[in-house]
Amino acid sequence: MKINPLKLLESFGQSVWLDYISRDLIASGELRKLINDDGLKGITSNPSIFEQAIAKSSDYDFDIKKLAIQGKSPDEIYESISQHDILRAADELKQVYEKSEGRDGYVSLEVNPHLAHDTNGTIEEARRLWTALNRQNVFIKVPATKEGLPAIQQLITDGINVNVTLLFGLPRYREVIDAYIAGIEARIEQGKPVKNISSVASFFISRIDTIIDPQDLDYMAMGGEQVHFATNIRGQVAISSAKIAYNIYREIFESRGFAQLVEQGARPQRLLWASTGTKNPEYSNIKYIESLIAPNTISTMPPDTMDAYRDHGHPSYRLIDHFMKACWIMSELTELGIDIDQVTQKLEDEGVEKFIVSFDKLLATITGKSLEFLRK
Repeated sequence: MKINPLKLLESFGQSVWLDYISRDLIASGELRKLINDDGLKGITSNPSIFEQAIAKSSDYDFDIKKLAIQGKSPDEIYESISQHDILRAADELKQVYEKSEGRDGYVSLEVNPHLAHDTNGTIEEARRLWTALNRQNVFIKVPATKEGLPAIQQLITDGINVNVTLLFGLPRYREVIDAYIAGIEARIEQGKPVKNISSVASFFISRIDTIIDPQDLDYMAMGGEQVHFATNIRGQVAISSAKIAYNIYREIFESRGFAQLVEQGARPQRLLWASTGTKNPEYSNIKYIESLIAPNTISTMPPDTMDAYRDHGHPSYRLIDHFMKACWIMSELTELGIDIDQVTQKLEDEGVEKFIVSFDKLLATITGKSLEFLRK
């Protein structure tokens, strides 16, 4: 009998998280089934996921109607129903959290994306959400913007678990690590415990190739020397970036310096691979799962990708292979006139805007349903 490839990932030191949440997922028992059968160890959410869950089902209508009648605003209604789902999912994952001694078993809730460039606003909202949820096995998601970095440091100092989201670039990743470690060190200096604080750095993978690949095709069509470069890097930049990110992770979190913090209870900030669904139909639908397997990492998958990996995944240590080739690929981008730092900044800006659009669309959906119920 074939062993479930999703469960096999655990033997390679990688945790499987689900990039999706809905009320039906929890109420139907499907989440419990994923935990038991697939070894699911966590859930991530974002405004886009909640927008789809609320807009495309009637599961939330009763609560929306009740809260609208009570005079609650769309923002208040969203917070109520999203926190309800987060808490129920966290309770379902509590056993995973306890069994793993706090390594896994988390559910993530994002701060309002309109605060992505507001440090103080992010800190204030993250503190409020953390207090409202009152669960140790939750993450508050904070975007890896310039303004998000000091917020991350402060929240870690406060003892709040942080999922750093919308992370695309390698220089920014180093800044995220610095913010996390600075927060840990500040907390230790205050004489406060750090052993229960967790954080993950969520690297968005497939979107990098989505923006780079069309440029490669343009160069391939031009002919000449650049054809060779473009052909060899097409579809490889995202994975190469992930390989270098993992090397940075090991360089810092396996160092003697961090070992001193570990002795005081600190945990490494694990790398989480996000945006793992394949966008290009020419590529394997498990491309960004198979290529990113390594110890002490997390792969968060949308439902379709999880189904695909369960069906035809073949786990093996791959992320640690061909590191020098990954460095070469990243260096060759300059030969094609591609500035990867500009690309990743564009992706960050677009990512924030997409979440804002989804969040506003979500509130508009709640507003529409509320008015409809109040008219009846």
